[in-house]
Amino acid sequence: SFLQERLRYMLLLLLFLHGTDSFYVPGVAPINFHRNDPVEIKAVKLTSSRTQLPYEYYSLPFCQPTKITYKAENLGEVLRGDRIVNTPFQVSMNVEKKCEVLCNFPNKPVTLTVEQSKLIAERIREDYYVHLIADNLPVATRLEFYSNREEEEKKKEKDVQFEHGYRLGFMDGNKFYLHNHLSFILYYHREDVEENQEPTYRVVRFEVIPQSIKLEDLKADEKSMCTLPEATGSAPQEIDPSKENQLLFTYSVHWEESDIKWASRWDTYLTMSDVQIHWFSIINSVVVVFFLSGILSMIIIRTLRKDIANYNKEDDIEDTMEESGWKLVHGDVFRPPQYPMILSSLLGSGIQLFCMILIVIFVAMLGMLSPSSRGALMTTACFLFMFMGVFGGFFAGRLYRTLKGHRWKKGAFCTATLYPGVVFGICFVLNCFIWGKHSSGAVPFPTMVALLCMWFGISLPLVYLGYYFGFRKQPYDNPVRTNQIPRQIPEQRWYMNKFVGILMAGILPFGAMFIELFFIFSAIWENQFYYLFGFLFLVFIILVVSCSQISIVMVYFQLCAEDYRWWWRTFLVSGGSAFYVLIYAIFYFVNKLDIVEFIPSLLYFGYTALMVLSFWLLTGTIGFYAAYMFVRKIYAAVKID
Repeated sequence: SFLQERLRYMLLLLLFLHGTDSFYVPGVAPINFHRNDPVEIKAVKLTSSRTQLPYEYYSLPFCQPTKITYKAENLGEVLRGDRIVNTPFQVSMNVEKKCEVLCNFPNKPVTLTVEQSKLIAERIREDYYVHLIADNLPVATRLEFYSNREEEEKKKEKDVQFEHGYRLGFMDGNKFYLHNHLSFILYYHREDVEENQEPTYRVVRFEVIPQSIKLEDLKADEKSMCTLPEATGSAPQEIDPSKENQLLFTYSVHWEESDIKWASRWDTYLTMSDVQIHWFSIINSVVVVFFLSGILSMIIIRTLRKDIANYNKEDDIEDTMEESGWKLVHGDVFRPPQYPMILSSLLGSGIQLFCMILIVIFVAMLGMLSPSSRGALMTTACFLFMFMGVFGGFFAGRLYRTLKGHRWKKGAFCTATLYPGVVFGICFVLNCFIWGKHSSGAVPFPTMVALLCMWFGISLPLVYLGYYFGFRKQPYDNPVRTNQIPRQIPEQRWYMNKFVGILMAGILPFGAMFIELFFIFSAIWENQFYYLFGFLFLVFIILVVSCSQISIVMVYFQLCAEDYRWWWRTFLVSGGSAFYVLIYAIFYFVNKLDIVEFIPSLLYFGYTALMVLSFWLLTGTIGFYAAYMFVRKIYAAVKID
């Protein structure tokens, strides 16, 4: 009955997903407001693409409510550096506010100490943005500009783009100015209700216009009300880092009705850049990759058919034709390589990564990991990696047995700790630097302990379980016997060098995905939303196809050159596109990011190293299994005495 219940639930979920056009999933319910209902404004964090160090909102001397309460956060939010907290902004549904002083003492301005002034000036210099949310919608700043259209059209319409959050302040020469007045513009959608019922509203957009207004120009009265000066005659609020500064924090609220329905309220945030480039690049990648794949497949299949036909010809006159090419090494091709335990462990981690990435992208493509559920993507990825340990262990165990390994317990431990250990080690070192900077991006100690418990409490036992069953299973069936004495390998041509192979093999898979890589890098390093998971799924499929085919071609050429040491080499060469990802990351750092300090640079290259390592394991594993299947197939097709 429990199983029936689960199946019924799954069926309902699928029907719901099929029937809805919206971006949302069950469990993310809209909140209905009546007029005068409070709409809570919360702060998420401060971010800067120049330092890559997020800080919590109250790390700067903003006005505080009487009681500060932090929202309970999921794993993904903690790892992202979000610290969601309440703010003293009083906003009510569909109630306008002209200008109100934020801190509790209306006529008494806030005095910033020299230390606080220095800190604010430093954050303004580092180009920090403040991120607020209202009803789970992030605040955005509207940017209007003219596109490169004809002169007549220019006068008619402007292009509108939105920037996440709002700038903390700005610099003019060597002077610092703080945005101390926020004009909130909230858009609501009026819901259809019956005649005698009170109308209900839903928040569908949250914009802000930040302004810098000098203390003298903001006239505040006893009731916390203030009057804004005329736009032309006001001077901005300067922050002098060498002395104490006095200022008022103020805000105004304006409500507008909107036709946007609640289900499509995120569209504004997700159409922030031109998508045509995306379409063009994806189609371009698909065409190029499938064209090249077709050519490679044709060449390989035709050559192979000829080879196999020649090898299987029975020669009537001569006793045996002299063997040449890949048939020559049939007695050595399945000779176990050096360090079989490490090879099988790395491939096990590669399988774990492959399963995790495939499921995450597929689920995200269905809209279940939308940006509205903060941190869901990272939380899901962490848990899935832990649970996929059972598959990683199974494949590693079976391959280790095939490679004549005997110490399965040591092999399982190696699989469960080698790759995760490197990741944890790098993250821990980087985390120490982030702690030193007092950033909210530092993973708190309890979370680190929880991650270690997940690793040793979930992942490790599951890897052991998978390894045990994989090791007990029949090893992979190799079609030819291995000779006792290894064959001598002839001298190889220069282009058969490992590094040349890596450079050649990496181009095609990297070419298929480098535009997508640009969008992913922008999402990670420039605080953009990444949401094009449909495209990403397509690119992932192309990556799998191209890695497999390149790997097969490379192993074929290697065996034709009578070099049978293909196990490690295939794994290394198939991951060649990771080298290009590293080159691209360096290019992105130099050309796109404005990072100058040591710690942000260290963070960038530390996390890039992890991405490159993971990408190498992923593509290397895909290529290795494709090549292994290919080698078994071709040697099974020839007659060997």
